[in-house]
Amino acid sequence: MNAINAMTLKTVLITGASSGIGLQLAKDYLALGWHVIACGRSLQKLEALALKELGIVTLLNFDITQRSQVQLAGQDLTELLTQTDRQLDLVILNAGSCEYIDDAKAFDDALFERVVHTNLIAMGYCLGAFLPLMPRGSRIGLMSSSAIYLPFPRAEAYGASKAGVQYLASSLALDLVNSDIGVSLICPGFVATPLTAKNDFSMPMQVSVQAASKAIRNGLEHNKREIHFPRRFTYLLKLMSFLPAFVWQKMMANDTQSKSLKDKN
Repeated sequence: MNAINAMTLKTVLITGASSGIGLQLAKDYLALGWHVIACGRSLQKLEALALKELGIVTLLNFDITQRSQVQLAGQDLTELLTQTDRQLDLVILNAGSCEYIDDAKAFDDALFERVVHTNLIAMGYCLGAFLPLMPRGSRIGLMSSSAIYLPFPRAEAYGASKAGVQYLASSLALDLVNSDIGVSLICPGFVATPLTAKNDFSMPMQVSVQAASKAIRNGLEHNKREIHFPRRFTYLLKLMSFLPAFVWQKMMANDTQSKSLKDKN
């Protein structure tokens, strides 16, 4: 590939590209003619996806929770971009996890640490490795959650980690203005993925990974600072957040109590 063709081919890096939203984003960007750098912990799992059959893809194998691995991935990416005369036009830090604290009084501090480390601290590792490689005019998307709009039962760890991502994105956007690098906060509602399939509660207005990918890609293309979907669900949460605390706390408590009774029966 000559230099001109390389520069006209846009490049996107996606973490957590081996399943769920990340996998669908990788497929869709490949279909649009992008060069995709698909990142994941398991190289075997990434290779099994046969993404190379869909377009120009590079598989980058590292664990986002291991700082040394992320740094090495950054070095490998630097060499790749130099050798192919490409630039990193878009980065989507999508990888994350979700675990719930079932008994708040017997607070599971190890679970809390694990979730915050994966969803927030590891995102810092990725920023440290990949942001220096992003040129002016590029954009970065940080995966948060619609859970930031309203507290949910059992979500102390998950919600706190995603709220941290929200603040990270807001502050980062201010400090990257002079570098002309855009920042988008991505706040999905319930999306049908292997991760949400583990949930033991109803998930209203759940959308497919295809719908999620479309909403994210559209938001990033239009340089949206906050990408939230499905709109009916996220606007409802935002509206509820303006209610007095005792109102939505009572609503949440009623839902939790109903679930407990259902489980006992």
